[in-house]
Amino acid sequence: MNHSSGECRPLSAPNFTAKQGQYLAFIYAYTQVMGRPPAEADLQRHFRVTPPSVHQMVLTLERQGLIRRQPGVARSIAVLIDPKDLPVLQSQSVKTPVQRY
Repeated sequence: MNHSSGECRPLSAPNFTAKQGQYLAFIYAYTQVMGRPPAEADLQRHFRVTPPSVHQMVLTLERQGLIRRQPGVARSIAVLIDPKDLPVLQSQSVKTPVQRY
């Protein structure tokens, strides 16, 4: 623990991948703006991925102790890490097929 600054914080920031960080940043930002956590469908739309991909990410984040959910309760995702440790949310670029001649 870091006591020199008068705060009691872990010495190292939470460990997560860049993609996991983007999911965490989105969950946090969505919750702040909308006043409630996102549904998995909201994550699916934002990241443009399949429902199973979103669900697997949510399970992974929960297993790693980065989020908490309440079983059987919709929109119950809560980010468990300090918002200061979250990355900046990046906009998702639209991937369109390029026509070749």
